[in-house]
Amino acid sequence: MDKKKPIDLSGVKTYSIKDTKHKVSVDDFVRPEEYLSGGRLETLIPRLLKGGELLDVVNHVLEAKRRGKPVVFAFGAHVIKCGLSPLIIDLMEKGTVTAVALNGSGAIHDYEIALAGETSEIVEEGLGRGTFGMVEETASMMNEALSTYLSDETGMGAALGQDIHLRSLPHEKQSIMACGHRTGVPVTVHVALGTDTTHMHPSTDPALLGSATHWDFRLLASLLTELGDGGCYFNIGSAVVLPEIFLKALTLARNLGHSVEDFVTVNMDMVQHYRPQRNVVQRPTADSGRGYSFIGHHEIMLPLFYHLLTSRL
Repeated sequence: MDKKKPIDLSGVKTYSIKDTKHKVSVDDFVRPEEYLSGGRLETLIPRLLKGGELLDVVNHVLEAKRRGKPVVFAFGAHVIKCGLSPLIIDLMEKGTVTAVALNGSGAIHDYEIALAGETSEIVEEGLGRGTFGMVEETASMMNEALSTYLSDETGMGAALGQDIHLRSLPHEKQSIMACGHRTGVPVTVHVALGTDTTHMHPSTDPALLGSATHWDFRLLASLLTELGDGGCYFNIGSAVVLPEIFLKALTLARNLGHSVEDFVTVNMDMVQHYRPQRNVVQRPTADSGRGYSFIGHHEIMLPLFYHLLTSRL
């Protein structure tokens, strides 16, 4: 058998760099000299890959605000436990975030912040003794708030925000739900029965809890009817409950005849999960719109996004 020889390169065709399309240009590079001369932080974000996508999302939110379209922030408790509530509250007060959706634990931690200025038990210390989640005030006060303020016109988020305000809890200004009550920005709470510490307490009325969170589900679906044609929906740090809620609320809005198309969805989390990627980023925008996904620690990513956004408001 003949020994194989290296391929002959003499017939290779070449092209001028001027006639070749490229994905990277110096126009997309960071500009530290501009930043050091007083430029905005975005001059240090390359307009490439996720850097370019993050700047795109900022532009989408600014355009939604300019046109009066919804910007909905849905997030789990970890956003609150990372100390980021003041950023959310500021965006609500500025009229940039037009609605907030919390899961059940998000409401609990927000309420405890308002009540005590502290939250997030050390689970390992109480689990073995059966004391984890058995804080009396949190459950009794939240359950009392639902029995007092829930009505045909008020859901769970509004009832808890009203309760925090009327009780004048010491850290009310740090509460997202209280901010919703104060500013009129809707705050909905979406509970899965059995997932939250308050569900273990004898003061819990499961029928009332179900009615309260179902009212909020219907309110979120109503809010999503306006999302089309340029609105923005963020899912931040919820891997299961809120992505499922979003998919069903969006389906309900469309089923009732609302054309909810051509909007932006954004998922931000510390790791990539199946449901947010499918139910928030991909499926809802499959026919129109755009979905974005960012992976990183909330305590770094959200302040970065906040700064990029507010420097241009």
